Amino acid sequence: MNTSLFSALVAAGLAAPIATVLAAETPPPQGVVNLTASASIEVTKDLLTVSFTTTREGQDATAVQSQLKQALDAALAEAKKVAKPGLLDVQTGNFALYPRYAPKGGINGWQGSAELIVEGRDMQAIGQLTGRITTLTIGRVAYGLSRSLREKTEADASAQAIASYRAKAADYAKQFGYAGYTLREVNVSSDQPVGFVNAPMMRSRAMSASAEEALPVEAGKGVVTVTVNGSVQMK
Repeated sequence: MNTSLFSALVAAGLAAPIATVLAAETPPPQGVVNLTASASIEVTKDLLTVSFTTTREGQDATAVQSQLKQALDAALAEAKKVAKPGLLDVQTGNFALYPRYAPKGGINGWQGSAELIVEGRDMQAIGQLTGRITTLTIGRVAYGLSRSLREKTEADASAQAIASYRAKAADYAKQFGYAGYTLREVNVSSDQPVGFVNAPMMRSRAMSASAEEALPVEAGKGVVTVTVNGSVQMK
């Protein structure tokens, strides 16, 4: 075997146990403190989402599909009259058609469903719209925070949580007799993903809309929480 290659192999073989011994002899870091701080801000929810749905069934698939389309088109036309980007957005949701089976097997009919979703910050307009859509019924109502409000509130909560974290670190360092501290590892997280599409509280409502009966609107409050955790090296 080549002498230089043999020497390299011997060195590599010795390096692993030496590194293991050194690691075992290395004392754990001193003056390290793990900290957690959080801040919560309560805000009024500014986003309303209403899902309208309908179902149809019959012996003929084409007829069922046509009935669903007519109901959806009528509701969509009504919603588009008052649509405003950001304030009242309209989009179609699930549209499904599937066979209905007899107890003894075989298809004995068809059934399907259609959905229209209205979402926006103009809650009064959305509430009034529910009274004008008569071909679909309200299936789901959700209140949440818009992206802009979520981001602003998260920024404010982050500033408060970070300030609290730094104050805690400085206070602990002082109490333990250190002059200050340096950051070792820090994680900042919110209670929901950034951009906040919070899974809002759902209220099931199977009701028929009528021109005289608009949806009552009361958004309520929401809470945004930001947490900071990590470790600091006191020095």
